[in-house]
Amino acid sequence: MSDTLEKLQARLAELEEQIETEWAARRAVMRYHVERGRVVFEEGVREAHRRARVNLWLFLRRTRFLVVLTAPIIYSMVIPLFLLDVFVSAYQAICFPIYGIQKVKRADHVVIDRHMLAYLNGLQKLNCVYCGYGNGVISFAREVAGRTEKFWCPIKHARRVKGPHAHYGDFCDFGDAEGFQANSARLRAELRKIERD
Repeated sequence: MSDTLEKLQARLAELEEQIETEWAARRAVMRYHVERGRVVFEEGVREAHRRARVNLWLFLRRTRFLVVLTAPIIYSMVIPLFLLDVFVSAYQAICFPIYGIQKVKRADHVVIDRHMLAYLNGLQKLNCVYCGYGNGVISFAREVAGRTEKFWCPIKHARRVKGPHAHYGDFCDFGDAEGFQANSARLRAELRKIERD
């Protein structure tokens, strides 16, 4: 990897640390913390949230008719998302131990917690569960696919890829046969120690 790319990767790591610090500060401002995976609000916050909740019937009356008509289409996507979740989970459970790749923690990607917000009505909570699940499953599948790609074919594409996964920056340059041969074993070894680091 070139010096410029190494510097950019180091800068990205610094920015990720800054993001974590910002998240911690934001939680303090919003008056909650996470305790053993559960959100705990400071005293009085939940009651203020309950007062801000929009009544379900008022919420539905304000909803456009075409939005209501498209709801079954939107919710039907839960079927392919669930199938993707099942198949990716099975794939990783069967194949990753054989390849020696550390498994992806599904719970790091599928985060469902917004239903605990008291300022959301029942339908809004259901929508938040749906979106948290859908985006989480896609994120989970992307990380499993990214680790698989790093194991089998860690070569960058000739064309620029929009929004590449986290492992892509480590891949060998397109057309660099020597780099591919020299670095494949190292990249595979990195996959074995992801969780331990």
